[in-house]
Amino acid sequence: MRDAAINLRALPEQRDLIDHAATLLGKNRSDFMLEAACDKAQSVVLDQVFFRLDADKFRQFSDLLDAPPVRNAGLERLMAVKTPWEVDASPA
Repeated sequence: MRDAAINLRALPEQRDLIDHAATLLGKNRSDFMLEAACDKAQSVVLDQVFFRLDADKFRQFSDLLDAPPVRNAGLERLMAVKTPWEVDASPA
């Protein structure tokens, strides 16, 4: 059960736009706004990646990013195997 209230004020045209969009999706205003706000909040949180490195570790990290890719035999073997949808599906 939802029991935490979130109140906000909007211009009438903003409310009308939200109501119209909610109706198009078969939702009420509250459900539409909560879903939209949570989608945006999750996107913002997932875009924020922060980690701290001292100068030496940062230099090592930068060098790894700038280095050319290293061959990966396991990945090359995996990529050589056809996926089920690539296998010939013609009857025998």
